[in-house]
Amino acid sequence: MLDTALSLLMLASIALISGAVFLWRRGERQRPALMLVLAAIMLGNLVIWTLPTGGPSGGGTLAEAARK
Repeated sequence: MLDTALSLLMLASIALISGAVFLWRRGERQRPALMLVLAAIMLGNLVIWTLPTGGPSGGGTLAEAARK
C-alpha cells in the first residue's frame, strides 16, 4: 500500500511540474509558482520516506520501517 502511495506522490509531482510549465508559458505567474512549491514539498516528503536512515539497524528507510 505504501509503495502505491509513494508512486502516486511521484506521478502527482510530475503532473504539477508539467502543468506549472504549461501555465508559465501561457503568461500566468502566481498559480505556476504555487504549483512548483507544492511539487517541491511533495518531492521532499518522498525523499524523506525513501532515503536510508543512518541508524544502527543497518540504515533502512522509513518506508521499510512502516512495513514491519
